[in-house]
Parts: sequence; structure tokens; C-alpha cells
Amino acid sequence: MGYNKTMLDSKNNLKTFFNPRSIAIVGVTEKEGKVGNVVAKNILNIGYGGEVFLVNPKHKELFGRRCYSSLEEINEKVDLAIIIIPAKFVNNTIKNAADKVKNFAIISAGFSEMGEKGKKRENELAKLAEKNNLNILGPNCLGFINPKIKLNASFAGGMPEMGNIALISQSGALAVGFMDAAEKEGIKFSNLISIGNKARINETDLIKYFSGDESTKAIAVYIEGIKNGREFMKITEKVSAKKPIIILKAGKTEKARKAIVSHTGALAGSSEIINAVFEKAGILRADNLENFFDLIKLASNSSISKNKEAIIITNAGGPGVLTADAFGGKEIKLAKIGDKTKKELKSFLPDESSVENPIDLLGDAQEDRYKKTLKIASQENAGMIICVLTPQDQTPCEKIAHEIIDFKNKTGKTTITVFIGGKKIIKALDILRENNIPNFSFPEKAVKVLDKYYKWSACDASALIQKEKINKERQEKTLDIIEKAKAENRDALLFSEAKEIMDLYGISVVKAVNLDSRRSLSAGLADGNDIEGTENSIDKEKNGIIANENDMEVKFPVAVKVDSDKILHKTDRQGVILNIKNQEELKVAIGKMEDSFPGENIIIQPMLEIQTELILGIKKDAVFGPIIVCGLGGIYTEIFKTVEFFIPPMNTEKIKKRLAKSKLGFLFKETRGQKSYNIENLAGIILKLAQLAIEIREIKEFDINPLLIYNNGKETKAVDIKIII
Repeated sequence: MGYNKTMLDSKNNLKTFFNPRSIAIVGVTEKEGKVGNVVAKNILNIGYGGEVFLVNPKHKELFGRRCYSSLEEINEKVDLAIIIIPAKFVNNTIKNAADKVKNFAIISAGFSEMGEKGKKRENELAKLAEKNNLNILGPNCLGFINPKIKLNASFAGGMPEMGNIALISQSGALAVGFMDAAEKEGIKFSNLISIGNKARINETDLIKYFSGDESTKAIAVYIEGIKNGREFMKITEKVSAKKPIIILKAGKTEKARKAIVSHTGALAGSSEIINAVFEKAGILRADNLENFFDLIKLASNSSISKNKEAIIITNAGGPGVLTADAFGGKEIKLAKIGDKTKKELKSFLPDESSVENPIDLLGDAQEDRYKKTLKIASQENAGMIICVLTPQDQTPCEKIAHEIIDFKNKTGKTTITVFIGGKKIIKALDILRENNIPNFSFPEKAVKVLDKYYKWSACDASALIQKEKINKERQEKTLDIIEKAKAENRDALLFSEAKEIMDLYGISVVKAVNLDSRRSLSAGLADGNDIEGTENSIDKEKNGIIANENDMEVKFPVAVKVDSDKILHKTDRQGVILNIKNQEELKVAIGKMEDSFPGENIIIQPMLEIQTELILGIKKDAVFGPIIVCGLGGIYTEIFKTVEFFIPPMNTEKIKKRLAKSKLGFLFKETRGQKSYNIENLAGIILKLAQLAIEIREIKEFDINPLLIYNNGKETKAVDIKIII
């Protein structure tokens, strides 16, 4: 269910929602264990200083306070109403109070997660919210916690320590578990919000809200499905240019996607498209829950250097080497230690020490070795320092922790630790945590999160934000072609129509000869380079086909194809005959096509040299709209699945960068004498398709299969084009 975005943003700011001066709890009870009891105690007893009104028509007094029969009975201003009543009563309760209260947190379940009846109830709720300009969190949510004002408006226990992470979770249970685990990891929150079914307020609204919250350094989101995909991309591109957005997106597998639908009624897009969307928007995507924790911990406690080089300092050779190994395939790199630095290190380190990178201080290293090494290493240009430690008998873990803290405070370099151990390092870890130094139990985890965080920091903020541009003249001409086909009740365009559109967008297509209504060869689409008059004309009278000296003569070899909106997958229906070498074979091929597809249009195309085949297409994603798909054609598509996604709008430079890093990147490198393909050319075609996708929303599906590309100077050509309308 959509809603009026402008109304929500301009009329009813979320600041009042999450910082209310007065709260009404609807469905409060004194029965232990009930949600209405837990929520009331959290709000009344933890430290919230605003006005609290209790609502339950069955009681005159609860918790020693007056109890109102309804929200309408409260004569004072209510900034926020928390609804904890059976689902069947929720909509009427909100409807009756809509003139008085504009903010509602609906903890009640029984909506879209409960089947068709629940979906209908949720749709009615969304319409009610839109009509009355209401902010609604949920339904089917945990509630929210704002540590800054000591407000726990949820049924989770306790009050987390105030910090700089805004956690937005579609799962209330995950938020509870995360809050509990975060204490041990030293993660502190500016806000924790459970969004539930997202009937009104969704992840995009909250990301936008927290982008302007000065107490929030990073935004962490767990989501199962994304609503309003185009708006999500637009907002996240802007926000991620100034604050990290860390997202754990569930639903990578088909089984998981089915579970999501039954859990929240949400739609989950494919993981590959999500990856492309997140990369374009500059979002840090967590691989799993553990990686989610790690990224949040790093973002909360560290600024990240735009210098990609790192230095490892260790007291144990093995863990140091493992840390170095973890840099394989990453964008961040191990720094090369300069001669001056090496000389200074050798002046006090034991002879057995290594002054390369990793710098090995040896197992008997005391805090003084760490202190001197850190000081000398700071003169190198590297922006990141990783301190690796194992607690050997003589290792003063806590003292070394203090030296690392002092180093970070003085230099401002991105500094993390990999203290590996158990009981012997507990006190040191406490010291590091209290001083905002993130520790990671294993080297691979540390390097992975550093690399992801670096990629975010290195993003060109101005390049993230692209605006859609429309060529009105081209758009109108294309729509005229489509409208003509629709008027003829066709679901797809003929080849000649598709080629006409490709001409408008500057994409070169292999030309074709049509068999006209008399079933003879038509000369109207001849191309001097493709079809030439070098052979004798066809002399055939079978089934009314007539050819004479005025008809187009064909240069062999050629292909004969059926061209119909009813036969979209030609190969599967034997609608293509290839490598026709002479007139007799052509006559036979045309006869077969006429017998198999009576009354359908038939085209003849020259056979071109095949070097590399690509597939290009436009996919209409249910969440994010048109997506450009590019992959290897032929058998490679199914075997290797070398497919990449591009999210409009984009510019040529962004497309080139994505192509170079993609599974198709090998095409644009010289390898074993093989010349590279022209990345500029392919990027230009993808850009043109992106413009087509933006300008012509009437296209349901689009394929060029194959697109023939060459590295020997020949022109790129589209062969088959499918446009479904």
C-alpha cells in the first residue's frame, strides 16, 4: 500500500514521534507477563520524564494512576499513542482518535503477517493513516527505545547505554538479541526501532530521519523486504554520502524468501539485484549477523582513512602472517615499510624481529616495544594500524592496550586490535572497549570489515547521486511505435519495430529482409554490407511465393527466423534456421517456416562472425523498477551465470567501473595475447539501455540476445531483440 510521501515528510515530522513529551499507552494492564504490563513498566520506571496517560476502559486506575477509557477522553495533548490491543480493535481506535493524536506505535500483531484477513486489515490501516496524515510505526512491532530521553517504548527489557548507532530492525526478536549482545561488544545506541510490517513508516523514512540526527554516527538496518524501492535508492544515495548505512538483508535463498513472506508479508528481491542496488547507493551490506555486528562495532568506534594502506604490528608470527593473508582479494593493501622506518625499528628490536609488514615484535614483547613501534610506524603514510596480540606468559596485555589507546588518541589513525585468547585478555578487552578501540577475535574478521568500511569511505559522494534525464522527442517517437502495436492487440514488437527503437537510441542492429505479404523477398531493408546482390534471385512459386529479377538477392550464409509476438523464444519452438549456404537451402528453410508458422512474418538475416556473445536486457524488478542486465551469452550464461546488474540512472564512468570489477571484467584485460574488448563501447550501450528503461516504462521486458562484440575493430551488433509491452 503506497502513501503520500510529501504529506508524511512536511506535515508530521518524526522528531516528535521519537522524542515525545507525552505518551498514551492503550491496552495497559497490571497482569504480569502481558505486553501491556511490560511496556507500561518500561515507560514508567526506567526514567522517562514526559507525561504518561494510561488507557483501558475496564479500569479506573492502574499503577496508582488514573486510567482513561479511550484516547478521546484525554483532554491534554498526546504526542504519541502506543497501541497494545487485539488487532480487530486497532483500526477503530486509531480512527476515533485521528484528530487528536498523529503518532501511533502499534505493537499489536494480526495484520499482513497473518494471511488475507490480516492484509485487508493492514491495507485499511494504511488508508486511514494516509487520509488523516498519521505516522504509524508497525503494526506487529516491538516498539522503540530512545536512550537519550530514557524512553523504552517497547516490551524489551532494560535501557541500553546511549551511543551513536541507530538500529532499525524489521524483526523485534532480533533487536532484543542484538541489544543484549551489544553490551558485551561495547556497542551503544542513539535509538533502537522495530518497524514490523511497515504499514506507514518504513526503513527509508527512518534512514532519512537519522541522517539529520546529530547523535547518530551510523545507521544499522536489518530488513527482510524493502518497500518503495525507487525512493529507498534516492534517499540512501544521499544519506550514505555523509553517514555509513550498514544493512543486513535477509532472503538470499528461495527458501528464505518464502519464510519472509509468511513472516511479515514482505517481498524479497533477488540477492544479486540487492547487491547492485546497495553498491550503487554506497551501502555497506553485511554478509551475515556476525559481520553485521563487526561493521557496526567498527563504524561506532572508528573513523576510516581514505588511505587504503595498513600496517600490522604483532607479537606472534603465525597470527601476523594469517592477518597478512586475509588481505588477499581486498581493496585495502599492506603498506610497504620505508627504509628509514626499517632502520629505526632495527635500532631497538631484537635481531630475530621482522621489520617488514607484518612487523613482528616477538613473543617476549613488552608495552615499550609496542609504544616505540607504534610511534615509528606512525610516520609512514598508511592510514590503518592493526595490532595483533596473543597472551604469552610474559605479555602485559592491559599495559599494551593502554599504549594502543594512547597512540590512537594522538595520531587519529584508524586503529583496531586482534587480541586472540580467552581469560588472559579479558581485562585488556574491557580497557579497549571502554576507550572505543574495536577488537576482533580473528584476523579475517578484522580485515574484512576494514575493507568494507574503506570502500564506503572511498566512494565519491558526488558520483553516487544521479538524476534521471528524459529525451522527450525520442520518448514520444518510441511510445508511438508501442501504441501502434497495442492498438493491434500485440504483446510484443516485431523485429522491424524493435530495430526502429534501437535506431532512436543509437544501438546498432543487424539488418533484416522481410518476406512481404506476397511471400516474396522485400528489398526495403537491404544493407550494402549485410545483404548484397551477389547471388542469383530466388525462383520459387510454392505456396504463392513469387520472386523475380526485381527482388532482393541474398549473400550467403544467412539465417531464417519467425518474427511474431506470439513466438518469443524462437529456438525453443524451432523458429530459427541458421547457416543457410545457398538458394536451395533457403527455399527449403522458408518452406519449413511457412509450414510451422502459417501466416506469421518471416525475416532473413546475414550470418555474422561470432567472437563473443553477450545478453543485454531490462528486468522490471517488483521493488526497484527497471534494472539493466548484462552477461555472457551462449552456453556460458547457464553454466557460469556471469551476469551483472546495473541500476538506472547511471553515468558512463560508473558503468565502466562496475564492468571492470564485475564477472565480465576479464573481457577488458589483455590476457595471453588476447586483445581487450572496448569497455567504453559496452558502457555506452548499457547507458543507452538505461535511458530506454527510464524513458519507456511501458516496456515490461527487453532482451538483446545475442549482442555480438569484437576486439578486432568490428562494430558491435545486436542480432535478436525482444520487446514485450
